[in-house]
Amino acid sequence: MTKTAIIERMKNFRPPFLDLFECTITDVDPKKGICEMDFMVNKTYCHSGNIIQGGFITMMLDAVSSHAAFVLNENLTVVSTLELKVSYFAPSFNGAYHAIGKVEKLTRNFAFLSAELFNKDGIRTASLTATAKISYKK
Repeated sequence: MTKTAIIERMKNFRPPFLDLFECTITDVDPKKGICEMDFMVNKTYCHSGNIIQGGFITMMLDAVSSHAAFVLNENLTVVSTLELKVSYFAPSFNGAYHAIGKVEKLTRNFAFLSAELFNKDGIRTASLTATAKISYKK
């Protein structure tokens, strides 16, 4: 399946909450299990003026890492996060972000995922590691 076809397939099953942050899938690598997304976060989702609330950062990282699993295997139907850890390296201010999600390992029942979030200046502001339960088409 081509990159364009994979992105189109994922757009058809896109969760509506991603629209809150103007999420766009910008690239995929089906051989490496990588998905890249761009986000635009406005001040509505900030505290202390213009710092993005940490739960929204977690959502962006969780979304891009989960999508990476769908990139790797088109027969997946569900990727349910069981646990995750987010590390915050710098404040994430409102604005444009680029996220890269990767499948570190995929087994029959589980996916081990990672993700990084970068601001418009290319500074990594947060990263995630996660374990997810996966389900396949029957």
